[in-house]
This record gives sequence, structure tokens and C-alpha cells, in this order.
Amino acid sequence: MAGVARLAAISLDCSEPHPLARFYAALTGGEIAFSSADFVAVKGPAVWITAQRVPDHRPPTWPTGGIPQQVHIEFAVEDLEVAQAQALAIGARLADEQPSPDRWRVLLDPAGHPFCLTTLVPST
Repeated sequence: MAGVARLAAISLDCSEPHPLARFYAALTGGEIAFSSADFVAVKGPAVWITAQRVPDHRPPTWPTGGIPQQVHIEFAVEDLEVAQAQALAIGARLADEQPSPDRWRVLLDPAGHPFCLTTLVPST
């Protein structure tokens, strides 16, 4: 059965869109395709990731606290250790909570959004 739509982009709210977009461009090997003061679009290999300025944005306090997770993105990788080291080198932070570190790693992007690196998603 054919789908009604295809995933085209994921938009992330943040206080500073340019650093967040540069992070995701580096993480995915994408490129910044459009930029304004309040919005930056990264053209990735499979989907666009956009960062948009939101006044008074507060990052999530996942897994506990008063501000819930706002989005969660899974990135498929070949090697968790290598991918984690590379993500940390470009500005990610390792989350304190690691529910299943042998299967996926939870990191936080520069705006505080959690995301995972995993070897569990097939390449095709």
C-alpha cells in the first residue's frame, strides 16, 4: 500500500538556530541550504533538518523534570563507539540516562534535544 506522504523534514525549536544547524550538518554530512536570522535548513542525505528560533525556548529536561522531551530523532550508525566519539567532538553531550547503551546511545544536541545513535536500524 502506498503512503499518503513521505517524511520531508524535521523542524527543531531552539534559541539559536545557526549553531544547531551547523551541528546537524556535521552530524549527517548535510549542508546548509537556506539561512535567515531565525531559521536554518540543513539538506541531509535522506531528510531535511531545520532549526527555528522560538522566543524563550527552554530545552527539555529529559528524562525527568518539568519540560518534556520535544522531539527524539534516531540516527543509524555502523559503530556506536566511533559515532559517539564523533558526535561528542562536534558538540553533542552524552545524556546521563542510558537505557540500553549496548543497543543505542542517547546524546543531547547543542540545544538540549535528546537523540539516539543506533545500530538497530537497517540500511535499507
